[in-house]
Amino acid sequence: MNADRMNPRNELRMTFPLTAYIEAALEMARYDKLEDDSFAGEIPKLKGVIAFGRLLRECENELRSTLEDWILVGLRLGHKLPVIAGIDLNKVKNGRLAPT
Repeated sequence: MNADRMNPRNELRMTFPLTAYIEAALEMARYDKLEDDSFAGEIPKLKGVIAFGRLLRECENELRSTLEDWILVGLRLGHKLPVIAGIDLNKVKNGRLAPT
């Protein structure tokens, strides 16, 4: 069994394509400290996914929320989302998102 899919109690942990896509996208995030000591975050591969926060943690949380909204709106409007870490959210199989 793959150790990456196990939790400390050795139980199988499921990872869904949407969750994996979000986590992979957030790994590509870039953060900058601004002149006013607040933070800006972006995911360069995903156009328009940007967020701001007074603290880095706040910026990270805002970026995750922005990313989630960006994905949902994109899927709803039929936009082609970029493939990230081999995960293609544009493919649907039996009413569920399918990994590539």
